[in-house]
Amino acid sequence: MLPELPSRSPMTAASRNRALPNIFQIVCLLVLAVSPALAKTHPVPLEKNVDSAKCLECHEDKSKGKAVHSAIATGCLSCHEVRVNRDVTRIKLITTTTQALCLSCHDEKKVQAGQTIHPPAVRDCVKCHDPHQSDNPVQLVKATSGATREENLCLRCHNIGVNVPKDGSRHAALDMGCDTCHLTHKNGARGKIEFEAHLKKDVPALCVECHDTKDAGLQKAHQDQPFATANCLQCHNPHESAKPKLLQTFLHVPFESKMCESCHQPSTDGKVVLTNSDSRALCLTCHEEQGKKIEAAKVQHPGAQGDCVACHNPHGGKSPGFLQPDPVKACLTCHADQAEQMKKAVVHQPAFVQGCATCHEPHGGDNAHLLRAASPNKLCLECHGPEASPQKLESEHMVTIFEGKVRLPEDYFKKVIELPLQYGHGHPVDKHPVIDIVDPTNMNHVLKAINCLTCHQPHSGGKPGMLVKDQTNDMAFCMTCHAELTQGGKGTQAAQPQSTQPQAGRTK
Repeated sequence: MLPELPSRSPMTAASRNRALPNIFQIVCLLVLAVSPALAKTHPVPLEKNVDSAKCLECHEDKSKGKAVHSAIATGCLSCHEVRVNRDVTRIKLITTTTQALCLSCHDEKKVQAGQTIHPPAVRDCVKCHDPHQSDNPVQLVKATSGATREENLCLRCHNIGVNVPKDGSRHAALDMGCDTCHLTHKNGARGKIEFEAHLKKDVPALCVECHDTKDAGLQKAHQDQPFATANCLQCHNPHESAKPKLLQTFLHVPFESKMCESCHQPSTDGKVVLTNSDSRALCLTCHEEQGKKIEAAKVQHPGAQGDCVACHNPHGGKSPGFLQPDPVKACLTCHADQAEQMKKAVVHQPAFVQGCATCHEPHGGDNAHLLRAASPNKLCLECHGPEASPQKLESEHMVTIFEGKVRLPEDYFKKVIELPLQYGHGHPVDKHPVIDIVDPTNMNHVLKAINCLTCHQPHSGGKPGMLVKDQTNDMAFCMTCHAELTQGGKGTQAAQPQSTQPQAGRTK
């Protein structure tokens, strides 16, 4: 038999009242125990928050500094709102994003049709601006001057003027601040995404604000040519250069040798006067061999029949060919269709970085579409084929391909040849012949070919691989030709795609 338990007397009203304080103490202890988890919250406000006085009991006073946000004067609740949820208070912005909040007052920073905007300004204003106060103008988190990333806000993203060679030159305006020349939010109404897009004024109007065109030293350096109306960027890099006087990296020999009279006559009325009114003929007096190649080319490039200065800077440039404004944009100026292609998610790096001349003869050639090789297959396999390897390493760490006609950075080229076609995981090239099938009686007659352009776009695509059709997956792409595999087809040999002729440059 179990022992009898002592009987418990029923709780009286008095005993219940004595127990309540103990329960209240336990609840308080539990609240204190979990309070670290509520560190980002505030207690429920019991008093009115007059002039943000309650905020300043905990938060640092943000009204001190050289540049104070004007909204501070109207109180914290100008930008923040108090939300009470049960027993805690959370402080949030009155809008969903910081950019939306800023633009609710700074309406002049909104982008209008035909304008472009500085990318950081699209995402988050506080990347550059302190929302409360700063020791820098316009509440910038850092100054826009200085030679290091620690000093200069702009150099966080832009690698400008950081690694100037010992014998090189650096624009003094960089020490005055990048916003001396550049707009920081949007570019006015020009609507271009390029260097000039965010300048405060066009060149040379911007340059002559600091550089006195009547200065005797400047006039002598320019050999009395009318530089006040010229495009300064044709000869000078606006930020830094490995050469003195901010001269471009690659210089035309007559210009570098100060032989201006080779091409120019003395200026009489402030205009440039060439020694030959036909600028193309003037160029060919020295570049005679290039002229002969242009005339002999089986496939002519229309641009090569025009003025050389339409593509080339006559004084110097960022690349050996003096292409202006650079090796990519020089071609896209005329080839607007390809400019649209370059906006796709994935671009062919030789075309996008090195320029169109990596694969195409820029002046004229013997192959269709001005390709540097006899067929698209041979062209692609120069870099992607089993025999692809650096043919020549030079002191500048460059690789020369296409019989010395094209030079690419060694590091870039090595990345390309690490994945030759026949070793690519799952690549169908071992089943698809990537060689032209020719007529044995006429080796120049291509009967059929499964060439690289059958599946790949040469310039860009919507997804990695740059396939000619954007499909949900690789299998779906293959099924666009091999539909019989989804219809229960029999046999050990999968049907090949319909014979196609090589179509260089096909984009659809």
